Amino acid sequence: MNILDKIIADKRLEVDLKKDLIPIKQLESSVLFNGETISMAQSIKSGSGIIAEHKRRSPSKSVINQKASVQQVAIGYENAGVSAMSVLTDGKYFGGSLDDLLLARASAKIPLLRKEFVIDEYQIIEAKAYGADAILLIAAVLDQNNIKSLSETAKSIGLDVLLEVHNEEELHKSIMPSLDMLGVNNRNLKTFEVSLDTSKKLSSLIPDDFVKVSESGISSIEAIKELKPYGFEGFLIGENFMKTDNPGASASEFINRLK
Repeated sequence: MNILDKIIADKRLEVDLKKDLIPIKQLESSVLFNGETISMAQSIKSGSGIIAEHKRRSPSKSVINQKASVQQVAIGYENAGVSAMSVLTDGKYFGGSLDDLLLARASAKIPLLRKEFVIDEYQIIEAKAYGADAILLIAAVLDQNNIKSLSETAKSIGLDVLLEVHNEEELHKSIMPSLDMLGVNNRNLKTFEVSLDTSKKLSSLIPDDFVKVSESGISSIEAIKELKPYGFEGFLIGENFMKTDNPGASASEFINRLK
């Protein structure tokens, strides 16, 4: 069983437990559920294109940053001019929580992506109730019907959808009108090796209707300059800012150099 399979097995148990504790009706009656959302896809197209992450730890790196508060990070990222903030809400493997999303929403007015292993429509309702503007779907753990029903649910409540693929096969099953952004993850899930060639290879297969996003292994201005000619407009930066003492200041310096 690889790490992704383990995460998904745990996620199924977690979602089943939550459904019993907090019914959908309760989520739908939250203040934020009926609020306006900000389009992440539009923000990427009109801004720096940088999607900066809030991430405490990961399965491959046990500690990235346990000190920085999510409020400080959100304010710092907004001041830096990021196009969106990605907030990891998985607790067991990444040390995140839905409260992180709530605090980020209270602190900043930038589009927020709920970075989570979404396998159930419940998690999409939950994302909106806690202040997300967009959700991530991972093609590696969903079949075509799941992708369709989950993305359509998200669109019906005003959320943007970023779908992540790792290879051509995942991409072909995923292209559908209910997506806004197509992300190519440069990390091989089996070996954890990272190569920007993955983004370059898949770029020509992604229709222009979607905002193209490159994820993983982007830690330099050079990497972004290398990917832009392939049509990429969004760049997810996961650990680069978070591994510093001041993620907001790091993002600011990075975006200034990008200009």
